[in-house]
Amino acid sequence: MRAQFVISEIGIGLRRNLTMTIAVVISVALSLSLAGAALLLRDQVDSMQKYWDGRVEVSVFFCAKDDMTNKQYPNCASGPATQSQMDAVSAQLEKTGLIQHIYPQTPDQQLTEYKQEYGKSSLASYVNLDAFGGALRLKLKDPRQYVAVTELVNGQPGVAYAEDQSELLKPLFKLLNGAQVVALVVMAIMLSVTLLLIVNTVRVSAFSRKRETGIMRLVGASNYYVQLPFIAEAAFAALVGAILASGMLALGKYLLIDRFLRSQIKLINFIGWNPVFQVMPLMLVLGVGMAAIAAFLTLRKYLKV
Repeated sequence: MRAQFVISEIGIGLRRNLTMTIAVVISVALSLSLAGAALLLRDQVDSMQKYWDGRVEVSVFFCAKDDMTNKQYPNCASGPATQSQMDAVSAQLEKTGLIQHIYPQTPDQQLTEYKQEYGKSSLASYVNLDAFGGALRLKLKDPRQYVAVTELVNGQPGVAYAEDQSELLKPLFKLLNGAQVVALVVMAIMLSVTLLLIVNTVRVSAFSRKRETGIMRLVGASNYYVQLPFIAEAAFAALVGAILASGMLALGKYLLIDRFLRSQIKLINFIGWNPVFQVMPLMLVLGVGMAAIAAFLTLRKYLKV
């Protein structure tokens, strides 16, 4: 009988405050979907960093004829790199024990690679062998040691400069980290708005049923029994919102990543469905727990009979 009474009270409360309940559901859905998106974005950044950390290569570019007058490469003022200088750099790298494999490139190979990549550019026709002095592509045993390798070869005779591929990816990681921060800020704002809506909904519901709660107190009902319908109302609205948020997150993953980005961007290792399924229960617990706690604290202040 008690369970039936609590359920009926929940139904009455939801019907009386239908518009506010709908607002709570929508706010919870939006805020939790942003929270889930921020968590998935963090997983995506971590996945990309792990993927590229194992594939980072260091490139050592030797001085070319055109570099003699280029102030950006002061080490090349004495002229193009000689074969003995290239061999000395290669031998020095092998002695470090940090290199798994060295892939040498001749100026001809560099020119061919350049034309394959930038052949359609208007400047491609003006580029010749004088712009290339040879290079070394280095596969590291530990990709995290790229700083030590670049510092070792930079400034060596015949070396124009050395760079690692991670430098090319840093702008992308900065963009993703910035997007994650923005998502967390917006999520915090939406969660605050949701909490205020839950507090107002519970407060209005408590005031509208003061007579009923007064009668319950007169017949000996405990505080927990009086408060339970209100807490259950807020938790139910949050549960519906969390379910909607889970659906929105799954739909966004399918449409944005699986159907669009995965086919358009081949260089990024996108996350699969496991992180999505791991985030969904967290969203449910966060939504229901947040609503129940907010309702309980509100009732302690406003439910005075």
